[in-house]
Amino acid sequence: MRAPLSFLVAAFSMFFIGATTNVIAGENLDAMKEHAAKMFKKEVLKVGDNVYVAVGHAASVASMIIGDDGVIIIDTTQSIGSAEGVLESFRKITDKPIKAIIYTHGHRDHISGTSVFTAEGSNPEIIARSNLINPLDDKNLKKVGPYKILQKRTIRQYGIKGLEPHTEKVSMGLGPASINNKGLGKGFVAPTRTFFDDNMEITVSGVKFELYKAPGETNDQLFVWMPEEKILFSGDNFYQTFPNLYAIRGTVYRDFSVWADSLDHMTQFPIEHLVPGHTRPISGPEANQALADYRDAIRYIVEKTAEGMNKGLTPDELVSYVTLPKNLTEKYYLNEFLGTVDWSVRAYFAGTLGWFDGNPTHLFPTVPREKAQRLANMAGGEKVLFENMNKAVSDKEFQWAMELADMLMLLEKYKKEATAVKITALKALADQQRSAIGRNYYLVYAKELAAE
Repeated sequence: MRAPLSFLVAAFSMFFIGATTNVIAGENLDAMKEHAAKMFKKEVLKVGDNVYVAVGHAASVASMIIGDDGVIIIDTTQSIGSAEGVLESFRKITDKPIKAIIYTHGHRDHISGTSVFTAEGSNPEIIARSNLINPLDDKNLKKVGPYKILQKRTIRQYGIKGLEPHTEKVSMGLGPASINNKGLGKGFVAPTRTFFDDNMEITVSGVKFELYKAPGETNDQLFVWMPEEKILFSGDNFYQTFPNLYAIRGTVYRDFSVWADSLDHMTQFPIEHLVPGHTRPISGPEANQALADYRDAIRYIVEKTAEGMNKGLTPDELVSYVTLPKNLTEKYYLNEFLGTVDWSVRAYFAGTLGWFDGNPTHLFPTVPREKAQRLANMAGGEKVLFENMNKAVSDKEFQWAMELADMLMLLEKYKKEATAVKITALKALADQQRSAIGRNYYLVYAKELAAE
């Protein structure tokens, strides 16, 4: 089927003006490219007198603090290969032994290069919350019933396979388009010292640290405060893009209000430098303001969505009802380069009320194939749906074209043609995205369809 479908894709692309992969990139795609170029430029940034942050080396950032007789590492990237690159960069600055490693949380992209740092033989203490868990670790993942589809959707979200870096794949959303994934997820070393409630105060190599629990994107999250240097490491509760309140790969509900409370806690410190778990550090008065704006954006989503829910609005209606106020949307670090307001609204509804939107019509809905057949019959036959699908593409109404294509794919008669149109629409919609993970998902899905 590969050759015929590829031929159809090409034929449809030539026939439908404006529906090809050569759709002129709009301002969203340009903005996404600018964000990636700015945030993920590969370099080591000096923050304060003794703190260095490796940006653009991996999916996340890794930090090094130089003490009297050793160094402390905060987060270790997603792979052995990336960690090797980070360590090589750090070793150009100092050769002091590694005394401690701190995990901000258990996501794979923050804990999977540790063996590279421990291999030097200095036997560092490894510190984390006691509830640290990596949900994408193979052992943990297989405890989840639908782990195969979760893996597949993770590949789509991050464009892990099949996308050409820097052209098709602009970025991972929170990391550069191209990273070293040698030993992906393989270098984790378990913590040797943990805490759960409140905070932990430690001094390593003459450097004082305060570690605070900060549930948000994950329940095992912590943030690191260096009181003498006035530097705060936020983990993944803050990054310079709208928060990923819902990950389209699939995730359990991330408690929005708890996340906002953790951000509020961070704003209580006299921060001079803010180091996110991804993206570049922020220095000066903007650092504290950014945390406050992040908190306010999440709380606004909660309050406005709940207000609409109490009016009886469904998720499809709420995404039009909830829009961030201008004083927040104009902030660069709240641009939707990763998460989006729409996905967050839907996630809040599902996380607080569940899947049922309240309309009894949807308690036992008509199955999709039967519904498609009934709509085709009402329209005057499948050919009419096919013609309307073609018109939608020629009119550049790609979302509507894709919805009609889904119906026709279920009805078989025009399945090949509808599949070709869906691929074309997916590529066109990808170029309209501001969210990098939205773009990645569209493009990977299109390649999966083309390969069938």
